[in-house]
Amino acid sequence: MSDETESVPRIVVGTDGSDPAKEAVRWAVRQAQLTGAVVDAVISWEYPALWAGWTPSAGDVFDWRDTASKILNETLEEVVASDPAFAAVKIRPVVVQGNAAAALLDIAEGADLLVVGNRGHGGFARAVLGSVSQHVTQQATCPVVVVRPPKSS
Repeated sequence: MSDETESVPRIVVGTDGSDPAKEAVRWAVRQAQLTGAVVDAVISWEYPALWAGWTPSAGDVFDWRDTASKILNETLEEVVASDPAFAAVKIRPVVVQGNAAAALLDIAEGADLLVVGNRGHGGFARAVLGSVSQHVTQQATCPVVVVRPPKSS
């Protein structure tokens, strides 16, 4: 008998809490609902570059991992609340330290699909693709869907 987890399709979706990323999560959950897939919702975090060489002390209270986890959980709650049928989809939150593109590529290894928004919090507002979406479309070993937000009326 084969392992059941290997027969279940897996969709990896990246988020940073931005509106385009929320649309990507919504799209991934909708696709999982249609295909019976499980969703690995990924957020990554890094210490800001200007903190290079900085070592946290006991008095430092900002927790980057905890903040990323809260952003991910709030995003998932918002997306699931937007459609009651989404509650039936198995969503596994994943919080990792590191570069967003590298983390997504690593976690998407062996996945059936990788989903990202067209741009997140960084970069130029008019860019067709953000740096993460551009990188994963060029390097992923599985199909990639780049979700664009709906056009404003």
